Amino acid sequence: MSSSWRNLLRDLGSRKCAAATRATSAAFDISSIVFFRFTLHPPSSSNLQGRGHQDCREVGPDGSNVVLLRRRVSSAISSPIQKRSFLTSLMADITHPPMEQLQDLEYCIDSNPPWVETILLAFQNYILMLGTTVMIPTLLVPIMGGNYGDKVRVIQTLLFVSGINTLLQTLFGTRLPAVVGGSFAYIIPIGYIIGDSSLQRIPEPHDRFIQTMRAIQGALIVASSIQIILGYSQVWGLFSRFFSPLGMAPVVGLVGLGLFERGFPAVGDCVEIGLPMLLAVIGLSQYLKHVRPFKDVPIFERFPILICTTFIWAYSHVLTAGGAYRNRPIRTQIHCRTDRAHLISSAPWFMFPYPLQWGPPTFDAGHIFAMMSAVLVSMVESTGAYKAASRLAIATPPPAYVLSRGIGWQGIGVLLDGLFGTGTGSTVSVENVGLLGLTRVGSRRVVQISAGFMIFFSTLGKFGALFASIPFPIFAALYCVLFGLVASVGLSFLQFTNMNSMRNLFITGLSLFLGISIPQYFNEFFSSSSHNGPVNTHAGWFNALLNTIFSSPPTVGLIIAVFLDNTLEVEKSKKDRGMPWWLKFRTFRGDNRNEEFYTLPFNLNRFFPPT
Repeated sequence: MSSSWRNLLRDLGSRKCAAATRATSAAFDISSIVFFRFTLHPPSSSNLQGRGHQDCREVGPDGSNVVLLRRRVSSAISSPIQKRSFLTSLMADITHPPMEQLQDLEYCIDSNPPWVETILLAFQNYILMLGTTVMIPTLLVPIMGGNYGDKVRVIQTLLFVSGINTLLQTLFGTRLPAVVGGSFAYIIPIGYIIGDSSLQRIPEPHDRFIQTMRAIQGALIVASSIQIILGYSQVWGLFSRFFSPLGMAPVVGLVGLGLFERGFPAVGDCVEIGLPMLLAVIGLSQYLKHVRPFKDVPIFERFPILICTTFIWAYSHVLTAGGAYRNRPIRTQIHCRTDRAHLISSAPWFMFPYPLQWGPPTFDAGHIFAMMSAVLVSMVESTGAYKAASRLAIATPPPAYVLSRGIGWQGIGVLLDGLFGTGTGSTVSVENVGLLGLTRVGSRRVVQISAGFMIFFSTLGKFGALFASIPFPIFAALYCVLFGLVASVGLSFLQFTNMNSMRNLFITGLSLFLGISIPQYFNEFFSSSSHNGPVNTHAGWFNALLNTIFSSPPTVGLIIAVFLDNTLEVEKSKKDRGMPWWLKFRTFRGDNRNEEFYTLPFNLNRFFPPT
């Protein structure tokens, strides 16, 4: 298939998708349909006779005679009835054309479900993001020297700041329906700070916790400047000029696939809870999605997480109360019991997080350099998540200006993490991006209301702790579905490329494989008894910097895919890489739909015009 045919195939896909999503009655350009017909069945000269064509060789591989062919087709088929019948016969052969926007969703970024559905969907988003919000402090606070009360306070603070960051991102950042929450990318540099000898010498555990938290705060405050500068200076947008559909497909795919350790391995920690949850979510969301007990409301498709979590959580309470785990190993009890987190008993009835609540931050150059690596990693992971969220919200890919704006506001979010003392930095919640596809609702309003739930329940300690006590294997079962959805969205970008090209196959395969293999190699060192990464020099900050970067699958995938895509036969492979399709989304005004999706509210574009 020649490159000119591929280009026309993409052109048709974009027209068809735009017409479908906007529900317009505009007809397709008949000459584009003819071109697409040729991509499936290259015409012979005999087939073209009688239709205004003399020889199909008039359209060469370089597309030099495209205009001539379009004129002949348009002049040959002039009657509306002829065009309709010709279009019908041609469309019969068109099965799965490339589409810029997904069609199989009920609500896009600017459309909203009824209010009752919106509130329930928002609460479902809130429940989903609790898994990461609880897990990160549960891992870090004990080794920092904190007690159960400290852990609850950190969870409430992280939940509160996540709500603020989500509101800022959906209002002034990318404006995509993306939840911003705690990030596992910061674990390695935070571990380096915790292990600092000056902090380890503090004898009293709670004092050590306070001093360690202040050191983490100082590192986050300074390191956040990386995202703020790269975002608001548009440097990240300029760098995105090197992105193509071929280069971003492995990156977005690895945003989901790279989190496999938080999937079924965590389900296996308590298989009697995790496996029923996994099967129930698949059954309700896929096999029973057309069952509607209430008129016009597909509750099994809209609310599978709320329904399944309620029943499996109750089931786990029954197992705990019945003594099923009484004589089981400690590890099993921690993952399966509903009363082992000590959250409800330790949580206050009311607590309002405030800046510098742990005291003034402390600053150390080594801590700051180590934390900068996590800021860079979270920036790459969020970029991939934004690409996936835009597709699942039926929006166009965010232009460079919007992407930079989102990264800048994410830097503000990391700054807030440092000021409030969340114990970690922020990134886009991948599981909540996957939820857009599972429920087929990409509404921005849903995510904004879920941010309100985060802020509300973070201040009401006992009620928030009740939901936060859900066993983690329940969340892990959800991750198996949702991370897989995000990964498949990344692979869908390959439809705009030529996957019959060995160059493209090589880049895709190598970046996907090494994107999983290299971080697994690094993570095996941390899971060993030494708890040190492969980079183990006398400079601890340098070790943390490199170990953090190469422990992130999306970051490794970006380095490999973008480098190869921009150095291997670049000029002759522009169309094979999907660049003709990607080009118009580089600038804010490159596509008129961008203004609909990404314009700032309150008429702020007058004061901050797109550059």
